[in-house]
Amino acid sequence: MSDSTHPDRDAGGAEQPWTVGGAGVIDAETRHRYELAGFGRPSGLGTRPALLIIDVQYRTVGTRPMPFEEATGEFTTSCGETGWAAVERIGTLLRVFRENGWPVLYPHVAPKRGYDAGRLGAKVPGIMEIPEHGYDFVAEVAPAEGDVLLPKRHPSAFFGTPLTSYLVEAGVDTLVVTGCTTSGCVRSSVADAFSYNFRVAVPSDAVYDRSPVVHEVNLFDMAQKYADVSTTEQLLPRLAALRDDRNQRNQPNEQRTEGSRR
Repeated sequence: MSDSTHPDRDAGGAEQPWTVGGAGVIDAETRHRYELAGFGRPSGLGTRPALLIIDVQYRTVGTRPMPFEEATGEFTTSCGETGWAAVERIGTLLRVFRENGWPVLYPHVAPKRGYDAGRLGAKVPGIMEIPEHGYDFVAEVAPAEGDVLLPKRHPSAFFGTPLTSYLVEAGVDTLVVTGCTTSGCVRSSVADAFSYNFRVAVPSDAVYDRSPVVHEVNLFDMAQKYADVSTTEQLLPRLAALRDDRNQRNQPNEQRTEGSRR
């Protein structure tokens, strides 16, 4: 239930997760229409999550936190300090996934060659001029041994990659999608994951975009149709519950029986 006086908050006064990093553009009437239509129900997490870290490369955040205008002087594709704020949250999630031995995958744009231009090069010519070091992973959330690297040449992490095959092999039923941009590669990947019937969670402060308006509108729309959108802080206890459930299932039968007698 929404608060018509403060459309960026729920009836209890809590900030809506899609407004984090946004511009407060989702009005009460828009929310009311989606509520009447029955959209936005939670789908929940499954039992085996994987973390997608999409395009968190220096070309999308810059080599250091900078305001947007300054950051685009280094890389035209940079989202600036907004991206660095998300990197911190991604790092928190990454530690949780590593501690639990859950899969971590890195869909990322590979360096562009002349033959890669296609329609993307026509729409965004600057993407064809990124220097090689711009494609390096941000050190704070860089891949480790055992992580899966997925070079891609189009927005969705699924299109033209073996991502689905890796997820099936790992027994994954839930994707936590982070990275950038909210409106581009994140959204494309979320929609495809939903289409493959994966459960999808999007931590709103662990994805980023160059426009607060575009960021918020896309988070809202994904929350209504394709994913459970929350903050990282809200997501962490849900992930902890999966870990606790797994540990409980892995206890020997005798130990569980003894525990139930106490």
